[in-house]
Amino acid sequence: MRHYALRGPQPLMGDVHISGAKNSALKMMAAALLVPDRVTLTRVPRITDVRLMGEVLERLGAVVSFTDDELTIDASGELAGETPYELVTKMRASIQVLGPLLSRLGRARVAMPGGDAIGSRPIDLHLQGLERMGAKITSQHGYVEAVADRLRGARVLLEFPSVGATENLIMAAVTAEGTTTIDNAAREPEIQDLAKFLNGCGASITGVGTPTLSIEGVEELHRSHHEVIADRIEAGTFAIAAAATGGEVRLLDLRPEHLELPLQKLEATGAEIGRGDGEIRVAMSRRPGAIDMVTLPYPGFPTDLQPPMMVLLSQADGSSILTENVFEARFLFVDELNRMGSQIRVEGHHAVIRGVPRLSGAPVRAPDIRAGAALVVGGLCAEGETKVYDVGHIERGYEDFVTKLRALGADVTLVEDK
Repeated sequence: MRHYALRGPQPLMGDVHISGAKNSALKMMAAALLVPDRVTLTRVPRITDVRLMGEVLERLGAVVSFTDDELTIDASGELAGETPYELVTKMRASIQVLGPLLSRLGRARVAMPGGDAIGSRPIDLHLQGLERMGAKITSQHGYVEAVADRLRGARVLLEFPSVGATENLIMAAVTAEGTTTIDNAAREPEIQDLAKFLNGCGASITGVGTPTLSIEGVEELHRSHHEVIADRIEAGTFAIAAAATGGEVRLLDLRPEHLELPLQKLEATGAEIGRGDGEIRVAMSRRPGAIDMVTLPYPGFPTDLQPPMMVLLSQADGSSILTENVFEARFLFVDELNRMGSQIRVEGHHAVIRGVPRLSGAPVRAPDIRAGAALVVGGLCAEGETKVYDVGHIERGYEDFVTKLRALGADVTLVEDK
């Protein structure tokens, strides 16, 4: 048991280098199962979820090595078709091995995924798409079982631009027979990065970054080397934290265009934003102004940045309305934030936020990755001491979070509880 002890208020000041994207690295690790050779990924963050996915791959028969930020995966040997229950239930992204295993082996048995408690995230769209491609799927005893001699290209229309379903179907389709078309596909930068990685392995994916993807199946993929893109959610968290604490932070080694709408929303609250080549400068010299906003699939405002944005708006001059359109349980952490003196009322998928001049330190508990990071931001804004418990959630998604915050002047310490 560990917790973070913070003392505020403390404006964040300085430079921070952004790590590689969690949601890119995890999906490329799963995709490496498609390659009967060795692949190398660089700029991979050292976070809990990457370690867990590495263990999943090793249990499936791949050889995984991790040095500094370089991850090598060799899936040239014989692979198993079943994932270990005790690992898969700890991490949502592990369901992404379903498509690669089915495509590579013609069979897969994957435990139903676990992960953050942010609401229902059914995998129906994944399974319906695979069935369109010829898979026979059953679900029982907590496992999904899929069988297909060889997947066939098909047209798949997604009811919702699901990131996970889009990724799983891309991976299943790259070595399927014929052409697969995915309509209403998700367009997130992490999906574009996955497609770039697979194309570098010999896949034929076009339409990347648009709602319609076309995947021409190939016989086999080959080894490759790929650098993971910057983590836009980590960058957005630090950007919002800079504004919320009244600081000035320069974010380095990222692509500003991946954060365009969040940056526009920060500007609407009164933050000063500077965009450069691979960097963003965020500064706030006054009390934030209230705004209304909604979360939507990319290029909309990302649901993963809703919790830290709520912390910012909880101290705004006026009242804001925040509408959550992606995950219905994203507001589970509101009670924790209200313990710090915020005045937030939840009505369905809307949160009415009445700004207060200052939050106050309190003991709080992180229910998931992004809410945990947001509560840390709240502690940096608050008067007095804040203790954030269940920090294992935060460490699933943020590399060296405490170290980076301390380098920006934050008074935060990791405490080992007895």
